[in-house]
Amino acid sequence: MLSVASAKSHPLLARLGPVVLLIVAMCSIQSGAAIARSLFDVIGASGMTSIRLILAAGLMLIFLRPWRRPVSRRAWKAIVIYGVAMGCMNFLLYQALQTVPLGIAVALEFTGPLMVAMLASRRMLDLLWIAFAVAGLVVLLLPGGATSTAIDPYGALCALGAGVCWALYILFGQKAGSGNGTQSAALGITVAAVAVAPIGVVDTGTALLAPAILPLALAVAILSTALPYTLEMIALPRLPTQTFGTLMSLEPAVGALAGLLFLGQQLHQLQWLAIGAIIVASIGTTLTGRRRVPATEASVRE
Repeated sequence: MLSVASAKSHPLLARLGPVVLLIVAMCSIQSGAAIARSLFDVIGASGMTSIRLILAAGLMLIFLRPWRRPVSRRAWKAIVIYGVAMGCMNFLLYQALQTVPLGIAVALEFTGPLMVAMLASRRMLDLLWIAFAVAGLVVLLLPGGATSTAIDPYGALCALGAGVCWALYILFGQKAGSGNGTQSAALGITVAAVAVAPIGVVDTGTALLAPAILPLALAVAILSTALPYTLEMIALPRLPTQTFGTLMSLEPAVGALAGLLFLGQQLHQLQWLAIGAIIVASIGTTLTGRRRVPATEASVRE
């Protein structure tokens, strides 16, 4: 990381450094999701959700030690809702990834924060971005809209449900993180593990502790939570909120590329165009919205 002196002497590096960190964080999250998908045949989607949340919570508790500061009763209420939303978001996304390609699942999930951003600025111009988002969704969801094979309805509903949870995550993450963001994140992930992990534990049983599973599960926990969270905490204070929102809009494309590289999931041209429409809607909303969601509200997600 650049020092203050080197940042002043290298202004271009000072501007590009946080951007690079955020892009690496996005790639890390989607790479972790791709690795998680590869384990579904062994421990299932619910089992993968459980072991990922348990390991991520353990890492966050060990390294951040959130118990060192007191938490008010009011803050606990927001943290609990934030954590449950986070856990459900993970669970539903992994359910979707069983039958829906990674890039499409992330695009459908991204409608959650997109709607939050759109509702924050009620102007006629927002109708244009809504039209782009709806057009992308229609192409992705209608039978024969993007391919000869329709997207699995259950998987699509799970991805959209994950988007609703992502929206709740953003809204309550703002309240939960108003005091100490890293403390709230560690506690929120712990709540998510307590709320959701038992489902996978019951479904999978002792298979979660198989020696062959734990190294890859730990890699998912690091790639999808610990590493991107650390990188984002370094980058966010150095990035304008508008820049953060614009870069985050690229996440569906990053997810599609991760699906292609790690899982061999080929998307058709219309599917790429549909994902592009959702990205355009998100970028447009970010650049033209009157009141933007603070960048610190949307750190760790999947």
